[in-house]
Amino acid sequence: MVRHTLQYPKQAHNTVNRYKHQAVYNLTTIHTIINTTPVLHVSFTPDHADPFPAILPMIGQMGSFSRPSASLGDPLDCYLHGYVSSRIMNLARGSPDSQGLAVCIAASKVDGLVLTLTPNSHNYNYRSSVLFGYATLVEDLDEKLWAMELITNSVVPGRWSETRVPPNKGEMASTQILRVRIDSGSAKVREGVPNDEKGDLEDEDVLGRVWTGVLPLYEQFGEPVPGPYNRVQEVPEHVLRYKEALNKGNSDYAIAAAKKDAPVKKKEPGEED
Repeated sequence: MVRHTLQYPKQAHNTVNRYKHQAVYNLTTIHTIINTTPVLHVSFTPDHADPFPAILPMIGQMGSFSRPSASLGDPLDCYLHGYVSSRIMNLARGSPDSQGLAVCIAASKVDGLVLTLTPNSHNYNYRSSVLFGYATLVEDLDEKLWAMELITNSVVPGRWSETRVPPNKGEMASTQILRVRIDSGSAKVREGVPNDEKGDLEDEDVLGRVWTGVLPLYEQFGEPVPGPYNRVQEVPEHVLRYKEALNKGNSDYAIAAAKKDAPVKKKEPGEED
């Protein structure tokens, strides 16, 4: 059976206008960037009388409570974890919009420094995603516990079951989960070697004295450091396994991205040379 790749429809607020050839709208890519970024930045309008938007670093994950086996290529909600009386939670609780509090969720990963012949053409290899949606409070206890487990296991897979669970009454009372129903989204991805203007590439003096290339950049876990009251002698397997897998996956991706062909700008319909 053929499985179609789902994409977010292009709308005014999610359409990429700069470097359109690096734009991605498929759900799998966008959701993967969100789920592999440790800190998401969530922006919203705190008060229409206040000219400044608010932006908060939060942890969250894409998922579906009604369809737990859904893949990252399926339509999903974004669950955000926070304190019960924080400003964003209070705004969502009192939102006059029946859809919920309008939010924008951003995630970025830098995979390499692209060093070129001129300062103007320096770049990053990177992956970034932006989601637009409406946030509402999760009131159902089963869904709240499911989301808390989902988010905890995004820190280290399998961590929830390796801790003291379920959360006690105080922990449940102080924790609030936001469910963001996604309206649209997009991503931008840059992979590849440096690229420079034709004039610079034909300048032998510049070519002979300026080093060009990519400096891969990737997140890595160090060696586990036991806490002051830890009594478990051996580091749990689920922690070591995740450390090794993430370290290898991040370095492999960044190094591979550094060797790919530079992205080629595609001519848009009606665009002049």
